[in-house]
Amino acid sequence: MFNLFLILHITAGFSALLTFWLPLVLKKGGNWHIRISWFFVVMMGIVSITATGMAFIRIFIQPDTSPERFSFSIFLLFISVLSASTAYYGLRVLRFKRKSDRHRHLGDLAFSSLLFLAGLSCSIYGFSSGNTLISFFPFLGIFLGLGQLAYWLRPMPVRNSWLLEHIQGMIACSISTVTAFTVFGAPRLLGGGFRSFYLWILPTIVLVPFIFYFSRKYRITK
Repeated sequence: MFNLFLILHITAGFSALLTFWLPLVLKKGGNWHIRISWFFVVMMGIVSITATGMAFIRIFIQPDTSPERFSFSIFLLFISVLSASTAYYGLRVLRFKRKSDRHRHLGDLAFSSLLFLAGLSCSIYGFSSGNTLISFFPFLGIFLGLGQLAYWLRPMPVRNSWLLEHIQGMIACSISTVTAFTVFGAPRLLGGGFRSFYLWILPTIVLVPFIFYFSRKYRITK
């Protein structure tokens, strides 16, 4: 079962990695933008499910006492939550373009809360275990989770806030894809390790500016 999850995870992960950038450059709302975006979301759904499955097998079914392996499983769980919740959020804000001042849908609030708690828990584990890498990267989940909750529970600050949040959600989902590859995939293909702090933060440094760029480009005030 673990090997099956691993094959599906790698296949879907590479597919998402090859296509995540296309919706950024294609015409927003166009047919190709929509089709490729849905393909990306489906691939990230598979990535999230398989990552959760592999982590649970390693932690609960076939426990691996190696500290490095256990840390990897914890990170895998966090990545699965980050991938799923940001993709889900990116879709749901499109569904509720004209939300009320306070959006009380239980599923939406639960996903955002889960992202916040997953980031907080992973970071606490990182600090308690002395793992610097896992200590700081989950801050992304903490900030995104709080930001999502703030959007759902407050009035929209600008007329097209839903579009800005959609872009943020999808780029954040892309960050999880690229981070997982640069930290675990690329070093293994090149025969190296995955301990470098710079590898963990590089995708965030590269992709976060796109959030600010598109937010400024498409922002429409009331």
